[in-house]
Amino acid sequence: MKIKSVKVIVTCPGRNFVTLKIVTDEGLSGIGDATLNGRELSVASYLEDHIAPTLVGRDAAAIEDTWQYLYRGAYWRRGPVTMCAIAAVDTALWDIKAKAAGMPLYQLLGGRSRDGVMVYGHANGNDVAETVDEVGRYVDLGYKAVRAQTGVPGLASTYGVSGDKMFYEPADAEMPSENVWSTAKYLHHVPQLFAAVRDAHGDDLHLLHDVHHRLTPIEAARLGKEIEPYRLFWLEDAVPAENQEAFRLIRQHTTTPLAVGEIFNSIWDCKQLIEEQLIDYVRSTVVHAGGITHLRRIADLAALYHVRTGCHGATDLSPVCLGAALHFDTWVPNFGIQEYMRHTEQTDEVFPHAYHFEDGYLHAGEQPGHGVDIDEKLARKYPYQRAYLPVNRLQDGTMWNW
Repeated sequence: MKIKSVKVIVTCPGRNFVTLKIVTDEGLSGIGDATLNGRELSVASYLEDHIAPTLVGRDAAAIEDTWQYLYRGAYWRRGPVTMCAIAAVDTALWDIKAKAAGMPLYQLLGGRSRDGVMVYGHANGNDVAETVDEVGRYVDLGYKAVRAQTGVPGLASTYGVSGDKMFYEPADAEMPSENVWSTAKYLHHVPQLFAAVRDAHGDDLHLLHDVHHRLTPIEAARLGKEIEPYRLFWLEDAVPAENQEAFRLIRQHTTTPLAVGEIFNSIWDCKQLIEEQLIDYVRSTVVHAGGITHLRRIADLAALYHVRTGCHGATDLSPVCLGAALHFDTWVPNFGIQEYMRHTEQTDEVFPHAYHFEDGYLHAGEQPGHGVDIDEKLARKYPYQRAYLPVNRLQDGTMWNW
């Protein structure tokens, strides 16, 4: 079965998505997500100009060889653009292979390790009281795990707090907007949030929080220690992870579980973190970490060191990525949790899918392949719209991590 054609589809049903469609000479097709928030057209160009011409005529079943061909065969390896492009090809080929076998993808990966995939939602509010109420709304929807984010007094805007409480989209302008940040104000406020959430919703609910790379290691250590009484499921992205050793200092001061990795694009980004057990959850995901083929390698390494998966699942990953991730989650033995930010009705119409939510769990479905398709005719009605993620500055004007 040979690859006959390769098409890149860019669409914006509420936000921008890049989708790769591969068609074989036997009429089977598969799709993969290639979305890189704020840099979508870079990946689209990489696919159209550099990868697509090399795929036509290749064996669609040779997934491993194709992955190595695209990774080892490129002198300039890794990086988010390259690995998103490889991920799109890899996901589409797994989709085709599972369709050819007449099986849901998780069966080809090795079969079920669980009946459903526990997910967490994203509750946010302008203040503690509103966030507590929003957590309650997710509990009412059946979620067993909720990430809680709140506005910080004295700051005009804060990461994770949005006007639309169900469909959070950080890429909010045609030119980057600017947020102002105060670590001192944030560190003072966050423990109050989790005291209030625990008081209102009890001890059984799994609670998570995202720092979004804004602290230094000692600041993150302090926060982790102060929120220990509230028993978080994890503290996410406490510091930038370019320096993997930074997590050693945090680990020395707190038993709050640590998660990181949504911006990782290869196993090398998390090798030391895993081998030295400096984290508890690795958040790499299908589209940003080279596809299912490479994510399996990360998960297998993590399993040796008691590190679990916690794949990123924000709305800037299309339903194609979420569908593939759910099949991965259904199989992977060291699963932890899956992020689930719901897509808009527009997005779901463009990407019809087999997965469904029930009582705190997502279920991948039994449709052959990864169970997600794209309505190309409808997709054409939503042309690309330039949108940037914000940037972040300290109160004195210094550029900071967003």
